[in-house]
Amino acid sequence: MKTKKNLVIPMLLIGSMFAVLGFALGINAFFVPFVKEAFHISITMSYLVMTATFLSFVVFGLPSGAIIKKFGYKGGMIIAFLIMALGFYLIAPAAKMISFPLLLLALFISGMGQTLLTGAVNTYVTILGSAESAAKRIAIMGICSKTFYAVASLMLAVFMDLTNVHIEDTILPFYIISGVLVVMGVLYYFAPLPEVVADGEENDDSTVSTYSTSKTSIFQFPHLLLGILAVFFDIGVEYIALGTINDYAAILHLPSPENYVWFVSAAMVIGYLLGVFFIPKFISQAMALILSTVFGILFAIIIVVSPVSISIYFVALLGLANALMWPAIWPLSIADLGKFTKMGSSFLVMGIIGGAFLPLLFGYIADVASHQVAYLVCLPAYLYIMYFAFYGSKIRTKTNIDN
Repeated sequence: MKTKKNLVIPMLLIGSMFAVLGFALGINAFFVPFVKEAFHISITMSYLVMTATFLSFVVFGLPSGAIIKKFGYKGGMIIAFLIMALGFYLIAPAAKMISFPLLLLALFISGMGQTLLTGAVNTYVTILGSAESAAKRIAIMGICSKTFYAVASLMLAVFMDLTNVHIEDTILPFYIISGVLVVMGVLYYFAPLPEVVADGEENDDSTVSTYSTSKTSIFQFPHLLLGILAVFFDIGVEYIALGTINDYAAILHLPSPENYVWFVSAAMVIGYLLGVFFIPKFISQAMALILSTVFGILFAIIIVVSPVSISIYFVALLGLANALMWPAIWPLSIADLGKFTKMGSSFLVMGIIGGAFLPLLFGYIADVASHQVAYLVCLPAYLYIMYFAFYGSKIRTKTNIDN
């Protein structure tokens, strides 16, 4: 049984790391319309910005689990900051050479750091307190993440103008961002962040008659495997909303298109606040997930059938629907993994590849049809997550009873 600890300082430190993650991913939302003009490419090609970042979550998912296992959660976090710093540093030479492939490589390397940091901080905050309130803690972290997701567009807009694009404008801000990340990594090395372990994580005796210790492979946890696919669809729809709204606003010739990401982020923050208030006191993590998918399906349909002039505001409301999906899916997926928790988190992180493929599919449909029609991509994603909430996340309980 875990002893009660003062969680304030660890939560503040982890919250700042979630803010960095949000900022790093928020760069993509600004880059999508920017690179389209800077490199004179199609909508589909511009969404390769997101593909490059999220592809790293599959390629570096398992290595990140090995790093966390060897160096611990804190060590993994520090290494992640240094990798992200290297990736963002390489954006400057990509701009000097006017090389789109090098820019994508830089974002891929940055994504490797984000992969490692995502696995470390989400699992850390999940096992920092009680399992029943894990979604509440992750929701608090989400407020930090999505606020700084929007801050990224605000900060980059100081240096880069979406209405008058010059690729060389990326050089100075990314030198600054890279330097800040290195300094933060050094500071976190000295931060009072205690190492934590999940229930049963240190137990290597496979003869103990409990659910997790009776397992010999990570592939014997069906709820985790189904959770990976749930993460795939969750991140896909989340970053369709966050990553496309600025582009949609630019296509609609709305004023200050770089600021529309704030609508999605604000809606997500409202959703997180509702989660902090209602979970687990009034509703369970699974019920929060079910309600989120219902609203997601509703808003996606309204986007497609409503007049174009108001449809963009329902894109923002997708943020409200998406807010509590990640906070609920993560703890439901890694529950009862015991000694497989660190490895399970690295597998779960691989599901984030959904952020690479679904926005790319969105971009293709937007090219051949329209942005408005492209939001139909969200419907099958929400339907699967609903299945996971109702059934997939509970398979472990039935398996446990059978065993």
